[in-house]
Amino acid sequence: MPSVTPHPRPQRRGALSLLVAFAVVVTVLAGASTPAGGQGSAAPGRLQVPFSTLSAALAGILRPGASPPGANDPDCRLSALRPRPVVLVHGLTSNMGVNWDSVAPLLANEGFCVFALTYGVTPGAAFPLDQVGGLTSIESSALELASFVDDVRTATGAADVDLVAQSEGTVVVQQYLKFLEGAEVVNSFVALTPLYRGTDVAGLAQIRALGTDLLPLLLPPVESAVAALCAACPQFLNGSAFLDRLNADGVAAAGVRYTNIVTRFDELVVPFTSGLIDSPGVTNHVLQDLCALDLADHVAVAFDPVAADLVLAALDPTPMAPPGCRLVLPGVGSPLAARL
Repeated sequence: MPSVTPHPRPQRRGALSLLVAFAVVVTVLAGASTPAGGQGSAAPGRLQVPFSTLSAALAGILRPGASPPGANDPDCRLSALRPRPVVLVHGLTSNMGVNWDSVAPLLANEGFCVFALTYGVTPGAAFPLDQVGGLTSIESSALELASFVDDVRTATGAADVDLVAQSEGTVVVQQYLKFLEGAEVVNSFVALTPLYRGTDVAGLAQIRALGTDLLPLLLPPVESAVAALCAACPQFLNGSAFLDRLNADGVAAAGVRYTNIVTRFDELVVPFTSGLIDSPGVTNHVLQDLCALDLADHVAVAFDPVAADLVLAALDPTPMAPPGCRLVLPGVGSPLAARL
């Protein structure tokens, strides 16, 4: 099988004792986590699935630039039960190894061929900024995604793929689906904390709208200064010209099956309902409607065992039991992942 290159960043490890101490603490906490299914340790041949942001932080320190466990395996073969590869698309300021520390091994354990990339790294960035993705324009990032999906399809021989994305990654996917012919090769799109209508986090969208009316000459240089650091950031604010164009013909791309997973405690996608689509063929899930114990914030959703069950149900054609209810803490996830 031809190899799929996710463009990993150079691996570097500091020798600071503080990082070592932090790594030890996180290792202990991550060791308390359980794989999918609630077992105390990973079964032979299966990968550990740590439903914890602490484990992801450890991965970022010890495996900078590396693929998440279970992803980008050149020897993976599709099957009749798993006929499509799954491509994972991370969120703003993250990368493939950190964002998908839980989802990638979860899917690999279930027999999926999993692929992930880090997109949107600022050209010429030095360590550690070369580990930070999602900073270039949405258009540029979508081109990276399109190229990567083409490589995955070539490597696996698959006609179609499924996509799983979080946060800004969902906007990148939308650009790919609508303007780069992605809808022709994507079967299912599972979106974690999506922001189809943008976000008004910290009132920034309202401030920009007010500035457009009252300070029209000042606003462009301010936006330019922000875009110099994060070209994508002004694009996904509610009411941006980019989002108006993206949603001009409706939010959902024709022919793609959408599953949206959102949390009422999302502090970055404001309001959280920006991630819900009222359209035929779209499935929306609010985590707290399924599990009152789930207090996951924006970041923790990618490490949430309840959300993980929903991802599996969206990608698996066989009927599955309703997701179990587990305690999930903001910014932490569910380190014990005890199924109640």
